[in-house]
Amino acid sequence: MTDAASPLTFTRGPAMANRMMLAPLTNLQSQVDGVLSDDEIKWLTMRAEGGMGLVMTAAAHVQRQGQGFPGQLGVWSDNHIPRLTELAKAIKANGSLSAVQLHHAGIRSPRDVIGEDPQGPFADAETGSRALSTAEVEQLRDDFIAAAVRAEKAGFDGVEIHGAHGYILAQFLDAENNQRTDGYGGSFEHRKRIIFEVIDGIRAATRADFQLGLRLSPERFGIRTAEALQLAEEVMAGGQLDYLDMSLWDCFKDPQDPDYAGQPLIKLFTALPRGNTRLGVAGKIMDAAKVQACLDARADFVLVGRGAILHHDFAKRVIADPAFAAVATPVTRAHLQAEGLGPAFVDYMASWKGFVEG
Repeated sequence: MTDAASPLTFTRGPAMANRMMLAPLTNLQSQVDGVLSDDEIKWLTMRAEGGMGLVMTAAAHVQRQGQGFPGQLGVWSDNHIPRLTELAKAIKANGSLSAVQLHHAGIRSPRDVIGEDPQGPFADAETGSRALSTAEVEQLRDDFIAAAVRAEKAGFDGVEIHGAHGYILAQFLDAENNQRTDGYGGSFEHRKRIIFEVIDGIRAATRADFQLGLRLSPERFGIRTAEALQLAEEVMAGGQLDYLDMSLWDCFKDPQDPDYAGQPLIKLFTALPRGNTRLGVAGKIMDAAKVQACLDARADFVLVGRGAILHHDFAKRVIADPAFAAVATPVTRAHLQAEGLGPAFVDYMASWKGFVEG
């Protein structure tokens, strides 16, 4: 039986010491220019100290104008490399693998944050966004690739491409709204094109053992579950990825699509052929039992979010105690501070209903 303590090998790069990965978590702790702060380095390093097999950064925007929220980590400039290098060294020193998540918010970039109209695959009246030109789409692709090269220079083991949750690459997948006629919209074949161009470009521009992952989500934001399944199968079979990270909101919930009713989301994806690509899942994994349930459902690894916010040593606790469960919320601000969250992160968690006392 595979358990949480089992090592996990990848096609490229080093093995993960166990089956738990820190999910890429918004924390609002970076500086105004996207440079890592001491608070963010502390928060992430403590998760490596706490035993996570891989520590992933929060979503890091690959273009200045792709910022999605205040205090977001940047990877769009060489000015970001020195502090990213510090972080990669600290994570490695504590025995974890490291990854930067590559992100662009697209039409979800707040105008008051980026200082201009947001941009995405299509114009959107609600957000005031404009459609990218074909040349700008190609530049976007190239900037994802350039960001991966920066992460490699900084010493990270790999990167994860953010193609989920209604951000820019998922916006290209949006079956309802992406009706571009330049080869990047309309048919599913064209809507998924940029994702494959980013994958192939990163693979060509980085060293042979650089790890590459992709995050997808299976529904919402115009994503059709049937297409999400087709895309997941295709990227896993292609062999260019080391892992696919399926963000399921809740691993064992029923799909929204009635065509797939009666089976939990996790099983739709673990049933797919995956070749040598590892498959991870995220969604309400708060205790050792849920970690094991996901592994028993044939996931290769799990990504832990809120559980790792509440306990910097969530991974070590799960491995030591099969009955371990994260502390119940709400928790005190002092608890979160003791777990390595800086003031900006604590304030952000206080905006989540029922997470922080008071």
